Amino acid sequence: MSTSFVDVNAPVSAEQRAAIAALDNNSLIMRLHFTIHHLSRWLSPVHDAHKLERSLYRGEPSPKEILIGMRNEEHVIFPRMHVIATQTVPDFDKIPPYVVTPERAELDQQRDSIALLSQFRRLRQSTCSLLRSLPDDAWQRTGISRQGHNATLRQLAEYLAEHDYRYLRAMDAALDSVGAREGLAEIQRTPLDELLKLVPTRLATS
Repeated sequence: MSTSFVDVNAPVSAEQRAAIAALDNNSLIMRLHFTIHHLSRWLSPVHDAHKLERSLYRGEPSPKEILIGMRNEEHVIFPRMHVIATQTVPDFDKIPPYVVTPERAELDQQRDSIALLSQFRRLRQSTCSLLRSLPDDAWQRTGISRQGHNATLRQLAEYLAEHDYRYLRAMDAALDSVGAREGLAEIQRTPLDELLKLVPTRLATS
């Protein structure tokens, strides 16, 4: 069982950032899409669902909380991508902020992790469908913000890939930490670094 502290904000290496930046647009979409497959591979076979709601140390996130963080970030980023894709002058400041209200938080506590994964899957599928629908030159369109930061569609996609990496890395460690993988087949415990090798750097288009 792992004894390292689970932290979604642990630094991402320059090598990992470079690997994301080296992906062409189609491969980046594939990497974002594969995130759902990785989570499903890890979470669906877990025998004791209650272990997904636990953490080993005080102050570290449970697997369920990590999943909620991934879903919530998708709620933030997808509207920005949509504005860039659909507006002549994409203005991030006009997007209503995504707020985790007490009511939303309570609903999340009532949902199990597989239901939360289904929510995240639907959001991520929308993100990937939007990206697939756009030509490469559209990826350089910029959304503007006077209150925050400007960003191109490509930058937002790379940000999601890095966010995925940080949270999947934490999920990988958390599942080991709480013993959620006990009794599972080796293929259901494949570590993140091995799964990332499935994504090619360049993906030819027909």
